[in-house]
Amino acid sequence: MVSRLLTFTLLLVSVPSWGAPSRQLCLSCHLSHYAARCGCSDCHRGNPAAKRKNIAHSGLRAGKYVRFTLGVEAERRDGERLMDKLACRRCHVSGGRGNRLAVSLDGAADRKTAGELVFSIRQPVATMPNFALNDEQRTTLVNVIYAGSSEHGTDKAAPVKVHFNNSGTKNADIFMTKCGSCHRMLSQRLGAAGTGEIGPNLSGLFSGFYPKTFRNGETWTPGNLNDWLKNPREIKPQARMLAVALTEKEIKELYMILLISPDSNR
Repeated sequence: MVSRLLTFTLLLVSVPSWGAPSRQLCLSCHLSHYAARCGCSDCHRGNPAAKRKNIAHSGLRAGKYVRFTLGVEAERRDGERLMDKLACRRCHVSGGRGNRLAVSLDGAADRKTAGELVFSIRQPVATMPNFALNDEQRTTLVNVIYAGSSEHGTDKAAPVKVHFNNSGTKNADIFMTKCGSCHRMLSQRLGAAGTGEIGPNLSGLFSGFYPKTFRNGETWTPGNLNDWLKNPREIKPQARMLAVALTEKEIKELYMILLISPDSNR
């Protein structure tokens, strides 16, 4: 009986007080700030109840990467403008919007540290443009990625698989033979395609997330692309690209490679 009572007593001691706030041991090393807004881990993550530094700092977000939690509208607008300028959503979902040609940034924000996100921007994988951003621009971009993820939750969609093999039968497709020496892109049909760095990245060309760089700020459509291929300099007199002669069959094949199915974007 005494043994059972002792076991029950130990269980009561070990059960947490569910309504009580978590211990903020962070404050034993760091100064308190914005205490009225939230606890340390609400913004910075980490483990505020741990005494061991490596555990307490696990997944920690430095202050410059959680500026979005302050709700400064001007900074949020700057971040969104930068994301639109870089056309990140032509390949990624962020804030619940974008094409699913590459990993969802909403999901990545939940899994990756700020350092990992910054590294991916600074040293992009194949087919991702190298934007050559400075430190402040990378910080702004990470903030808007975290903000979008926090507002729309973790992306539950299946991970996107991207194939980067540029050898073998891929050399026979129309994009590789006619476009790939100057351009790169991600596509639903071919995965990563092209090896060129001279021309712009064509990922998501026909989607609403691609920059409006056709004549007079128009969006790219199959019809516009057809006109462009026939005579780029008629559209833009200073264009460096030469005309590309394609048969009707080749044009249809190219369109199918560039198209994105409606269920792959939001």
